[in-house]
Amino acid sequence: MKNIAIIMGGYSSEYKISLISGNVVYQFLDKTKFNGFRIHIFKEKWVYVDAQDAEFPIDKNDFSTTVNGTKITFDCVFNAIHGTPGEDGLMQAYFELIGMPQSSCDYYQAALTFNKRDLLSVLKPYGIKTATSYYLNKGEHFDTAEIVKAVGLPCFVKPNKSGSSFGISKVKTANELPIAIEVAYQEDNEIIIESFLDGTEVSVGVINYKGEIIVLPITEIVSENDFFDYEAKYHGKSQEITPARIAEEMTQRVSEVAKRTYEVLKMKGFSRSEFIFVDGEPHMLEMNTIPGLTTESLIPQQAKAAGISLEDLFSNAIALALPE
Repeated sequence: MKNIAIIMGGYSSEYKISLISGNVVYQFLDKTKFNGFRIHIFKEKWVYVDAQDAEFPIDKNDFSTTVNGTKITFDCVFNAIHGTPGEDGLMQAYFELIGMPQSSCDYYQAALTFNKRDLLSVLKPYGIKTATSYYLNKGEHFDTAEIVKAVGLPCFVKPNKSGSSFGISKVKTANELPIAIEVAYQEDNEIIIESFLDGTEVSVGVINYKGEIIVLPITEIVSENDFFDYEAKYHGKSQEITPARIAEEMTQRVSEVAKRTYEVLKMKGFSRSEFIFVDGEPHMLEMNTIPGLTTESLIPQQAKAAGISLEDLFSNAIALALPE
C-alpha cells in the first residue's frame, strides 16, 4: 500500500474550493492500493488532518508527519491546491528539491501557466490565437482612452495570476474601467486587459492517460451571467454541456490546439484550457494545471463522458507520478 499525501487549501481566495477538491480525491482514492492522507497547506500551518479532524504538524525537512510517536512518510503527493502555492510552481519546486514524486506538472510549467501574460506570449510563436491584450502593473499610470483604443469595448479586466474568476470584470463603458482595474489589483499586482471575444466558449481537458496524451470530451460553457465568473462556476449559474454542441471540425481544431499546447509546454498531470471560437478559430484564454476536482467540476464531468471513473482518473495520475 502506498501512502499518498493529498495536499489542499493554499494561500489564495481559492482555498475553499481546493479543500472540496482535495476531499473528493480523498473520497475516491482506490483504498485497495492507496492510503490517503489529507494535508492542509496554509500560510500559518502545514498539517495532516486525520479522520477525527485532529491535526499533526508536517515536518518541512522531508514532508513527513508524526502521529502518536510514529513517523509517517509519503510515497507520492496528489496536488489539489488551486492558486498559490500549489498551482504557481512553489510546491512543485519544493517537492523536486526533497525528491518527492507529485501528480501535477513541473515547477516551470506551473509558474508559466499561472501567469496568463507569460503563457500567451510563449504560445504566440506556435500560432496559437489569443485576444488582443494590454498589460498593467500596480502603481503604473494608465490612460483609459489609450486602453479602450487598444482593446475596444466591451473588454475584460483580469488579475494576471489568479483563478476561479476572482477579480475579473467585464467592462462595457470607459467609466467602468478604473473601477475594474482596482478590483483586479485586489487579487494581484499585475493585470491583463483583453478584448471581448464574441463566440462559443469551450473548456478542453488534456491528460496523460496510461502513458498516452488524450483530449477529453469538450465542454461548452453557457453562462447565465455576463461571463463564466465565480457564481457561474460554483453556484450553478451556467450550463456546462459535455460534449459541446459544436461542429466536428471545430472539435477537431480545438482538440489539436489543446493537445499541441500540452506537448509544446512539456506538461504532465491534468490541464484544462479555456477557448473562445471566433469565426471558427479557437482563441486561447488561459490554462489551468490544477483544475477543480469537485464532482461538479469540468475535468470530472469530461472524464465521466470519456468513461473514466474518478477512482481511475486519480489512480492514473498517481501511477504516472510514481517512479517506474
